[in-house]
Amino acid sequence: MKNTIIAIIVIVLLGVGVYFLTQKSPDTKTLEDNTDVTYNADGTVKTTPQNPNPVTPVVPEVKTETVIGNSVEGNAITAYHYGKGNTELLFVGGIHGGYSWNTSLVAFEMMNYLKANPNVIPSNLKVTVIPVMNPDGLKEVTGSTGMFEVTDVNKSQSVQTSGRFNANDVDLSRNFDCDWKSNALWQNKAVSGGSAVFSEPESMAMKSYIDANNPLAVVVWYSSEGKVYSSSCGGGVLPETATLTSTYSKASGYPAGSNFSAYKVTGDFVSWLAKEEIPAISVLLTNHQDVEWNKNKLGMEAMFSLYGKQ
Repeated sequence: MKNTIIAIIVIVLLGVGVYFLTQKSPDTKTLEDNTDVTYNADGTVKTTPQNPNPVTPVVPEVKTETVIGNSVEGNAITAYHYGKGNTELLFVGGIHGGYSWNTSLVAFEMMNYLKANPNVIPSNLKVTVIPVMNPDGLKEVTGSTGMFEVTDVNKSQSVQTSGRFNANDVDLSRNFDCDWKSNALWQNKAVSGGSAVFSEPESMAMKSYIDANNPLAVVVWYSSEGKVYSSSCGGGVLPETATLTSTYSKASGYPAGSNFSAYKVTGDFVSWLAKEEIPAISVLLTNHQDVEWNKNKLGMEAMFSLYGKQ
């Protein structure tokens, strides 16, 4: 009897041992491909929880426009950007507002062209256009601080002359830091150069933008003479500026001049750029009415070829 009980106990223990030996671990299971799969205590497969807050890669924003400042009357001065390169070319119109309204229109033509033809810009370049540096003066003549039609232009000569200046009656291209004088000249007329260099919000906005972005070259449109002038300030023309002048002149058909000498100009924008050692040219449209986009398009494309190689 005692031996029978012992035999039964041994059989039971052996059975229990065999049972546990044949069971899979509740924690792991070896698959045919030898890949370990983790299980929960209830036998279900453990899954790695999805991250409820995945990290999204940060893609740098490519700005298409920047408000660089405001005019005396609070109108925005806006820079429009094209291309994704690190080398910036800057084009500026409307520094003399409604008096030179066609300089803003040529800038708007350029913007429309670059928007429709982005592939013309070399990959290393960013092109910035500031079509209206003097929005208050432009508004006085056209009723707009932005895009306008030729039919919007007030044909009164006295109104257009008044629109040359900002709302403080300052000639903005007499307010920069090169041979600045408060009592400046425009042709044979006395005009205000402001109470100090960069006294006007428009010129200060431009200075701040130039200082922050350091463009490789600058084109400023004026009217009227039909010529391209190099910039300088108290010295000779920079070699880079001479190259820019020649390049734009040959492509556009505008004759080139080394320095504007019709009368003494003080506090001039492009002259200050020369003082900052930034190559800059004044492109004077032939008259106060025509936009001459085709000529300036050729000049722009020549600049792209020149600086796209660098």
